[in-house]
Formats: sequence, C-alpha cells, structure tokens
Amino acid sequence: MTREPRVDGYIEKAQPFARPILEKVRERVHAVVPDVEETIKWSHPTYCKNGKIILGTASFKDHASVHFWRGQELGMEAKPGAMGQLGQLKSVSDLPGDLDELIARAAALSASAPTPRKPKHAPKPPPDMHPDFAAALDKSPKAKAALDAFAPSHRREYLEWIGEAKRDETRQKRIATAIDWLAEGKKRNWQYERC
Repeated sequence: MTREPRVDGYIEKAQPFARPILEKVRERVHAVVPDVEETIKWSHPTYCKNGKIILGTASFKDHASVHFWRGQELGMEAKPGAMGQLGQLKSVSDLPGDLDELIARAAALSASAPTPRKPKHAPKPPPDMHPDFAAALDKSPKAKAALDAFAPSHRREYLEWIGEAKRDETRQKRIATAIDWLAEGKKRNWQYERC
C-alpha cells in the first residue's frame, strides 16, 4: 500500500472520532483498488486511479464524510448537511456494509470516460479579408508584417471592423486608419490597453 504523507498528516490532525473513519475508508479503498493513488485535492484526502478521482474523504468539527466523485451516476445523492453521499459520519459503524461494493463501482465508473460535453456553439469561421484591405496591406509591408504577427483574435478584430463597414467611404477610412495603426504595431483596440 502506497501512502501519501500529506494524507497521513491530514488524518493525524483530524478530530479523534474521525481518525478511525478516515483510516477505515483508506484501508478499504486500498483493499478494493490495489493500485489506487492517494493525493490531497481541495485540502482533503482524495483517492484516484490513473489520475481519475474515485472518492474523497473529509473531516469536520463534528463529523466526517465520504464523497464519491461521480456519485450521481452511481445513483447516490449527497445527504443533507453533509458534503458526501454517506451523510454525517460520526463513527466507523456509520459506514455502510456495502462500502467495498460502492468503492468498486466508483473505481469502475472513474475508469470510464465521462460523456464529453457538446460545445455551446460552433466556432466562428475566420473572417474574410476585404480585397481593398488586402491591396492596402500589399502596399505597406510593415503593416502586413504586424497583422501577420498578431494572434488570431487580434487579426479578427481588424478584419471584422473593416468588413462591418456598410458604406464604401467608411470602409476606406477604416482601411487607412488600420494601415497607420498596423505600421506602428498597434492592435485594433490599442487605446483601451493599459500601459
């Protein structure tokens, strides 16, 4: 059994009633998941396998708790007044008789990848460069080099600003301004940057 010294320290500092609870859970996790990894996450002992969290334990002033990382998927809800799904634990006898089975199920679940989240929206396609702006950049290599060196978000700001112009006169003014600013190495919203 590989023991993390920080977990040892956490258990030693826990309230006297909580130490046997934390040690019992630790012992059972190591028995059920022999290659478990111990660590401290969010200031509490946490047990992982292949970097994926299985469960965590915590000690408070008057109770201890066990939190199964993917407890909802195990069909377990957090108990009122407690951080974990097993409620406020005040003695080893408060631990469920099927603790080993719960740990095994949690370990198997942690090994499976969670369902990937769907992106909220599709990424924006890169904006088109207006032909007049491209021609102006060809005449000013310094401005073109500055635009090419910018991050994509900063290039997008210039391209969208010029592309949004409704009138040709407005677009031409924006192109002239953009060329001047780019020749000086300025980003589109340089006025708002802190010094």
